[in-house]
Amino acid sequence: MAYFIIKGGKKLKGEIKISGAKNAALKILPAAILSSTPSTISNVPRIIDIVKMVEILRSIGTDITFENGVVKIDPSHITSSHPDEKLIKKLRGSIVLVGALLSKFGSAIISQPGGCLIGARPIDDHLDVFRQLGVKIKYNNGRYYLKGKPEAGEVTLSKMSVTATENAILASVLSRGTTRIHVAAAEPEIKDLADYLNKMGARISGAGTHDITIEGVQTLKGVEYSVMPDRIEAGTYLTIGVVTNSELTIGPVEISTLSIVLKKLEDVGAKFEVIHKNGADFIQTQTRGKLKAADIDTRTYPGFPTDLQSFYAVLMTQAEGRSRIFETIFEGRFSSIEELQLLRAKTLVLNPHEFVVDGPTKLIGTRISSKDIRGGASLVAAALTANGTTTIEDIEYIDRGYENIDTKLKAVGAEIERVGLIEE
Repeated sequence: MAYFIIKGGKKLKGEIKISGAKNAALKILPAAILSSTPSTISNVPRIIDIVKMVEILRSIGTDITFENGVVKIDPSHITSSHPDEKLIKKLRGSIVLVGALLSKFGSAIISQPGGCLIGARPIDDHLDVFRQLGVKIKYNNGRYYLKGKPEAGEVTLSKMSVTATENAILASVLSRGTTRIHVAAAEPEIKDLADYLNKMGARISGAGTHDITIEGVQTLKGVEYSVMPDRIEAGTYLTIGVVTNSELTIGPVEISTLSIVLKKLEDVGAKFEVIHKNGADFIQTQTRGKLKAADIDTRTYPGFPTDLQSFYAVLMTQAEGRSRIFETIFEGRFSSIEELQLLRAKTLVLNPHEFVVDGPTKLIGTRISSKDIRGGASLVAAALTANGTTTIEDIEYIDRGYENIDTKLKAVGAEIERVGLIEE
């Protein structure tokens, strides 16, 4: 078992490089199998979830290497549409492989994917998409058996699900005719997936909006592509800079993807500026005065990201007044709240979707545990803010979504040590 030991209360200073987006790379890698020729994907973060996806792709016969942030994928020898079930059960994002397998083979066998325990996340929305595309689905002994090449047509999602939108795109890109996806999610990572597919020869328009049109093509070709910067990782270090009152330079970032986050931080008293260097945008956090409490509610993009909700809660422990946080995406995504309470934070869960934070509070280091990717990383932010020493257990959750978080923080002056090894 691995854990972090963090001595808090220090100001940080320096530059933190933002890695490629986890939630884009996890979908772009399965998309690469739609070609019969190799692709080279760069700016891929080396995190546990990506390593698992690489293993899943190998399990169906993909020739794949992953070195120095570059994944080379040769799909020419894929023969199976039944990925390794043990691997599938370890990675929630593996569900997007189904759309690609249906598009390529007209069949897929998959068990219920695993992932973080952050509320109910059934795959019914995905199955509904496939049914609307004419795919036949049977369930037997813990497995879903999907059969039939997806047929172009009208698809209406039951809600703005990111992965269901991506599955609809992957399933339709090789279908003859025109597919229109309505009530689509609009997250930037979806557009990044579509940009990659279009570079391969797909004809996708409207990605990044709530209505996407796909003109089916017969074939796709492998290409070189660089994954977009991770806006959630950027938001993570941005919050750390603000809550510790530090001067950090964070980037590269795509500023437009962080608009609501920057606005909310500015509203509560954060100080920062956007600078341009080496052809990219960076955010510099600056020393600030007192923070003031303000409410947020998480929404699908372009609303406030659910993945940054727990970080905002940490920030509010240092703000004057009471803030109310309304989580609209997942019920019960409050695993970090109990741990914050162990650090002496004043929080109160009102119901499975709402809690309040009273501040400012002097956080005191203690032993706590991460329960999911984002909640775990938000506890790192809290530990850096707290007086004394904090031990964070179960950091494999954090490593699922963050590349070298301890190394990056240590480079800007944080006292953080990793003890033990991750058991995958």
